Amino acid sequence: MTSIKEQAAISRLLSFLQDWDKSGKVARSHILSSFIETNQGKTAPELEKEFSQGASLFLVRLTTWLRLTYMTGCCLDKLLKSIGIFLSAVSSNRYLIEFLEVGGVLTLLEILGLEKIKEEHKKESIKLLQLIANSGRKYKELICESYGVRSIAEFLAKSKSEETQEEVQVLLDALVHGNPKYQNQVYKGLIALLPCASPKAQQLSLQTLRTAQSIIGTTHPSIVDCVLKVLRTMHLEVQYEAIELIKDLVNYDVRKTLLQGLVALLIPSVKETSKLQPKILNDSTVLQLTAHLPVFLQQAAAAKAIGVLARSNLSIAEELLHLRVVHSLMAAMGNTDHSNSQRLASLTLEYFVQMFPVVETHVRRSMGEELYNLFISNAGDLYTKMDSIQADILAANKVNVTKALHDSGISSNMSFYFGPSANENHLAYITHFQKRNMEAKGEQSP
Repeated sequence: MTSIKEQAAISRLLSFLQDWDKSGKVARSHILSSFIETNQGKTAPELEKEFSQGASLFLVRLTTWLRLTYMTGCCLDKLLKSIGIFLSAVSSNRYLIEFLEVGGVLTLLEILGLEKIKEEHKKESIKLLQLIANSGRKYKELICESYGVRSIAEFLAKSKSEETQEEVQVLLDALVHGNPKYQNQVYKGLIALLPCASPKAQQLSLQTLRTAQSIIGTTHPSIVDCVLKVLRTMHLEVQYEAIELIKDLVNYDVRKTLLQGLVALLIPSVKETSKLQPKILNDSTVLQLTAHLPVFLQQAAAAKAIGVLARSNLSIAEELLHLRVVHSLMAAMGNTDHSNSQRLASLTLEYFVQMFPVVETHVRRSMGEELYNLFISNAGDLYTKMDSIQADILAANKVNVTKALHDSGISSNMSFYFGPSANENHLAYITHFQKRNMEAKGEQSP
């Protein structure tokens, strides 16, 4: 037999549930507000005590109302927060199973795709999906099996709130960890996000891709092209993350393709640059916009990335020499339509000249003494001092260090490239450029 105290508690529970059942939207909103205020942070045993061992009876009412009203957005924020109290409670596995059995995951994913739903409501949906994903591998698999990766990725691309986008990143990061069955699906979803129009989504996707890449260990064939296209961005924080990912990718099987792609970007195709010519002839104001032409932004970023890679690894610098990087850097230095391309290409070329005597010989011969002296005196400011004829000399250069290397019959003798004091030269270079590298990192920061 139940005690008088237990009977009273059961009576209060039944009364509470009856009040909920007969209440309208306004009254239910007040009930939810009171529930959230009273029960935030409680454990499952504490919730059961609060509801006289009948907490599940209230949870089923919340999930039922959610299914009936989520398309209208009625009290959605409070409703999701209330469900979150159950799912986040310590020892709440029973509540989680009850929520999933009524299609909770599908409902949360559908909310993300509804245009009429407010951003803050979708953010609460993402938080619930985080709770589910963090509950274990089988729950991560359930989200992925419900086409969750696609829904979540599309929401990240379309979201207008950076705070919400960061919550989505946390969810995607959770889905790529401890989820061997579907981690490749998440990886491909992140790559598919790179061309999106949202700079924040691009930045977060690139960050998460670095983690995913290290977990998966193999690369997807499309990743090189997608990452190189991101270099067209005018947002430095996105460019920084792209270069960080490139630094990781050179350690995988796409290294050669990646380096070839970067060198190719230093000389934009005629098709790309000719798009601007008719506009220039008809409208002089277009000249002011060339600095933001995507192909020139990509050229400048490629010059920066090549410099970062070469300075970090002499082996990569050697490989770049065989890809005619010197010729391409000099051509970029002659691009008078984009001063940042000239500056960054000049700084990168300076490294190759200082580290490789064979490069110094060819660059000096191609530039001529006057231009070369301007270059070695201050590579970063060269673009401000040279005239149009000198720029044309750079743009039309025929330097072929690769041919010189092959003609010599030496392709991998480091002393030939660097001279007899390779280690000393490299140490001196690092010391000389330490300050500049710190400044470059500051420039890349958002």
